[in-house]
Amino acid sequence: MDRLTMPGHLIRRLQQRSTQVYQTQTQAAGFDLTSVQFAALDAIAQQPSTDQATLAATISFDRATIGGVIDRLEQKGLVQRVVSAHDRRARLLTITAAGQQLLASCRPVVEALQADILAPLSAAERATFVALAHKALGLDKQLAA
Repeated sequence: MDRLTMPGHLIRRLQQRSTQVYQTQTQAAGFDLTSVQFAALDAIAQQPSTDQATLAATISFDRATIGGVIDRLEQKGLVQRVVSAHDRRARLLTITAAGQQLLASCRPVVEALQADILAPLSAAERATFVALAHKALGLDKQLAA
């Protein structure tokens, strides 16, 4: 089997393209935020007082390394960690005012660059790609529920 017909190889290449487009365009716009940091900040904004384990599951990130992502967001003053009153082992995450401001400023750039990731595709093809990606990941069933 030729690697150019292997889904895993193509997905890896597309991930590289996605990361490169994200980094280039967010840095050009003056933002110092990785795509994982953006996803975490966005999820925390949507689910205030979430714990780190739930956040890791929400953004499909490794539970063992989400702490480092949160450390960097906390060092930048974008999120705050507080010990849960119900479970002293859990750290609840909230977005700070600076985090909300950065997210509001960065979101239009991140939304605009999505089309650039799949630039060779038409709008209809991009929609089909997203639908197929949802199906491949089993997200189509979650969205339908």
